[in-house]
Amino acid sequence: MAEPEHGSSPLAEALARVGDRWTLLVVEALLPGPRRFNDLLIQIPGIAANILSDRLKRLERDGLLIARPYSERPPRAAYQLTAEGTELAGALRLLAHWGSRHTDQADSPRHLACGTPIEVRWYCPTCDRLVDHEPDHTQVHFV
Repeated sequence: MAEPEHGSSPLAEALARVGDRWTLLVVEALLPGPRRFNDLLIQIPGIAANILSDRLKRLERDGLLIARPYSERPPRAAYQLTAEGTELAGALRLLAHWGSRHTDQADSPRHLACGTPIEVRWYCPTCDRLVDHEPDHTQVHFV
């Protein structure tokens, strides 16, 4: 992946770190908790072992996961997201929500109590207000 350019946007910075399909799927697979390499290979259909190895090394280098050795011979590790890596859960939920709106609705996340598909909304915790439907959307800035 390309290194972020000087003066690039926050989105460009994020994409430089995690902006490919396999990296996001690795993060998703690790959200429930630590996984071993072979478990990740099974959980992420279609990923080649060399690609998984590369993504795990890159995520570790970027501080998004920790490799915890569990065997010295042969050397093996369990992979676990750091707090910073776990923060990606919100972004993954937004992407999954967008994807579900443009694919089969049966796969969309649903409210367990009533079965209704859930929606993602922008919310200001200071004002205690939704900002999705405010008249002037230009006041929403991404930082």
